[in-house]
Amino acid sequence: MYKLLAKLNKMLLPSYSKKRLDLVKATKFQKAIIAWRYFITTKALDD
Repeated sequence: MYKLLAKLNKMLLPSYSKKRLDLVKATKFQKAIIAWRYFITTKALDD
């Protein structure tokens, strides 16, 4: 299930690392997306 969510995240959500987003300047919404992607990615790797 997490692997499917990880693939959907990759397709639908923006990649802030490719855009060189500074975490200090990130909005709360951008930080929430980063946290969500991190959570799903770590769970997908555990499976």
